[in-house]
Amino acid sequence: MPPLSPAASATHTASRRQVLRGLGTFLTLPFLESIGGRAAAAAKTPTTNPLRACWLYVPNGVNVDEWMPQGDGTGYQLSRSLNEIARHKDDVMIMSGLCHDLARSHGNGGGDHARATATFLTGCMPKKTAGADIQLGVSVDQIAAEKLGNLTRLPSLELSTDGQRSSGNCDSGYSCAYQFNLSWKSTTLPMAPEMNPRLAFERLFGYGAGRNDEGPGAARRKRLRKSVLDSVLGEAKSLQARVNPTDRRKIDEYFAAVRDIEKRIETAEKFNAEMPDVKVPDGVPDSYEEHMRAMFDLLVLAFQTDTTRIATFMLAHDGSNRSFTEIGVPDGHHSISHHQRDPQKLEKLGKIDRFYLRQLAYFLDKMKSVREGDKSLLDSSMIVYGGGIQDPDRHNHENLPIILAGRAGGAWTPGRRQILQGEVPMTNLYVDMLQKMNVHVDTIGDSNGRLEVS
Repeated sequence: MPPLSPAASATHTASRRQVLRGLGTFLTLPFLESIGGRAAAAAKTPTTNPLRACWLYVPNGVNVDEWMPQGDGTGYQLSRSLNEIARHKDDVMIMSGLCHDLARSHGNGGGDHARATATFLTGCMPKKTAGADIQLGVSVDQIAAEKLGNLTRLPSLELSTDGQRSSGNCDSGYSCAYQFNLSWKSTTLPMAPEMNPRLAFERLFGYGAGRNDEGPGAARRKRLRKSVLDSVLGEAKSLQARVNPTDRRKIDEYFAAVRDIEKRIETAEKFNAEMPDVKVPDGVPDSYEEHMRAMFDLLVLAFQTDTTRIATFMLAHDGSNRSFTEIGVPDGHHSISHHQRDPQKLEKLGKIDRFYLRQLAYFLDKMKSVREGDKSLLDSSMIVYGGGIQDPDRHNHENLPIILAGRAGGAWTPGRRQILQGEVPMTNLYVDMLQKMNVHVDTIGDSNGRLEVS
């Protein structure tokens, strides 16, 4: 639906999602029960919330002994690491037995980290090159975006905490493009992820002045753009007068969330501006955890407002050697991942696993707190969390550490562990996810069937 002007909004027969516009700003409001409610009630037709899909990538494998749970079905026991998401046990499925065969060498030598990332959403073998002649395959998110992207303002959203690299040699002769991009629009075109919360925010709400807010008119733009919310406040007040108390509260909570993200980004920019000797992108918090959570908050808002229904978030690229001093692990992640069964390295690796799982729990908390009628945003979502390596010391690509979250609009029944027999291509899962979104495909990458998750 096109954005509404303030004049048109008063007479428009509103849908259950309103779009507010002002000073180049777009705000698509969350699901509102009282807008259009009479028509829905008269038709006695239940409201169907749109289905969202999201893929979250974590690097460098896991401490397998502390990650893998015991048992299967609904009676499985959470592991030490998975206890971090214990409060969401009824919201997740642990999938064991998924594999990415084309992340293996197949005669191409080293490069497991590059191949792990490259195959994760494509199921394709990347061409081994560090030059411009990269070649891979279309990723599952972009297949969905191609079919469904016309239904939302943004066809898809790509996020990262590492930025984007499209050239150079990053892993044993493989281009950095494979290692720093999850999403591929074509066999030769990766979708560059955004790492800066400020720029991601501006992309979502349409008022950005570009990567560098400089040049002619920059000062005027900043004055005019004081806040996304300020520019649509008048129209929002008009809308609030026409909805019930529950929806007024929902609008207030949504605006508060947007305002909170704005303030956090502005604080990060101000802090970074006081460090002239350190080149830090504007809007990126110094804390890795805060950075991830700011991106997760933006992702929730993107889904909540139906700005997009398809997203990928690379929490870090495979092969990342980031240290985690905030949790007592000053060592580089990649360095300790080659643990050789050293107890101290395994303990540190487990701490990192649990750190990432805490971020997943944070995201699920946020998704579950957003209500859409009698369901939560999480209920109307399919979330895949995991990576392309299981045991980093072996660089193996079978029995991957994969978590599914959400209820896929009622098509998934979480609260259990499913152990698959043999090596099941992970792309079989993606075929099923696409079909649940009414994107009809028979194969993706190396898929050999459909893994029907129910």
